Amino acid sequence: MRNATLRNAIYLLIGVSSVAWFSLAYLNGLDLSKVRDFFGLIPKVVSIDLLVIAAFVKWGWKYKIFRGWLVPFPDLSGTWVGCIHSDWKNPQTGEKPPPIPVMLTVNQSFFHVSCVMRTSEMESFSYSEGFLIDVDRQIKKVAYSYTSKPRLSLSERSIPHDGTAFFQIIEKPNLKLVGRYWTERLTKGEIILEYYSTELLEDLPNTIGEHPVTEHENRR
Repeated sequence: MRNATLRNAIYLLIGVSSVAWFSLAYLNGLDLSKVRDFFGLIPKVVSIDLLVIAAFVKWGWKYKIFRGWLVPFPDLSGTWVGCIHSDWKNPQTGEKPPPIPVMLTVNQSFFHVSCVMRTSEMESFSYSEGFLIDVDRQIKKVAYSYTSKPRLSLSERSIPHDGTAFFQIIEKPNLKLVGRYWTERLTKGEIILEYYSTELLEDLPNTIGEHPVTEHENRR
């Protein structure tokens, strides 16, 4: 998949360069059969190529038209809300907690993705992230390792720890992340998230449990 997208990117860049070369030659009345005219356009063509690449890396990669053949991964940027189903048991009662409301914010660019997960009791920050995409095998996943920092008031029963989260990316009929997590405290569980907003929220919304799909879906 990566080799195919790299090959397509090279072909597209060659096409952009060719169009730029002939367009500049036409506008400036140059004869490309002449070595001086041909090579004299190199700085301008390179500049155009760099501008096109910069625009693509900044904005273009997010558009659905490039998905699959040029951009192998989906755009997950924004805020996701849902619930954690943990296997942790209260040592005093032996009971599992009810589903825990949770919010995940994803800050994604063409080269990087970072994830922050929040509940009413903790915040976790990713430090190693990656996509696993194989269209032929119908695999669309994202995984990351994180450090979790519980609130200071809970330090007696919950200490900072590391863990890993692994999500299946569901785009149809609605945007959803379904996955699981495990931690060095030997706890694990399931996380189910639905897309909420293009904004990167900093606190759990009061409407958690209601998951309106925003304009983010329309650009996929």
